[in-house]
Amino acid sequence: MPTQVLFIRHGETAWNRVKRIQGHIDIPLAETGIEQAQRLGERLAREVRDGRRLDAIYSSDLQRARQTAQPTAAALAMVPRLVEGLRERAYGIFQGHDSAEIAQRYPDEYARWQTRDPGFVPAGGESVRAFYHRVVHAVTAIIAEHPGGRIACVTHGGVLDCVYRYARGLALDAPRDYPLLNTSINTVAFDGDGAATVIEWADVAHLSGASDDDGLVKQSASF
Repeated sequence: MPTQVLFIRHGETAWNRVKRIQGHIDIPLAETGIEQAQRLGERLAREVRDGRRLDAIYSSDLQRARQTAQPTAAALAMVPRLVEGLRERAYGIFQGHDSAEIAQRYPDEYARWQTRDPGFVPAGGESVRAFYHRVVHAVTAIIAEHPGGRIACVTHGGVLDCVYRYARGLALDAPRDYPLLNTSINTVAFDGDGAATVIEWADVAHLSGASDDDGLVKQSASF
């Protein structure tokens, strides 16, 4: 029986609103993000009461992911397992800036970024290729602990992007045409041999309004 994983992007932060790259900077949720996390927790708790199992909750160790996982964990009397490998990509010198600021401050690095080269490393950060392999390794280790189970992984948009590319067999330099929404539930099934199938993507039925995507329009910032 496949292992089903609910990959959940963290709730909205103030930097999400202004399209500022967070990376490993430990930004907290905005008030809207806290409300989104509460609604997520209510939904998942209701699903468990209705008979849908949830065997474990994993989370990136960054604050915005931990805050998003907490209402669900509290409602289900569970403790999130923190995994550093579920962190967002390290963007190095790009962190704390939006695309326009990066273009102005680091024009050469920005030009390389625009080529979508998976091997490009912003100073102090990690390449898309290294990030992808880090995420796949972390997810594979988690799945190995829950054969045939159903678990949640609260993480980041870049991690969701890696998971989607892995499941669909998409190249790392292919432009993104799928959303990575705040507090969305993205369900993927993993077979025993590691093959992955997207069951449902970008489910935000638990939210009262729209959920945002940082970079679907700005393709260069989609990782």
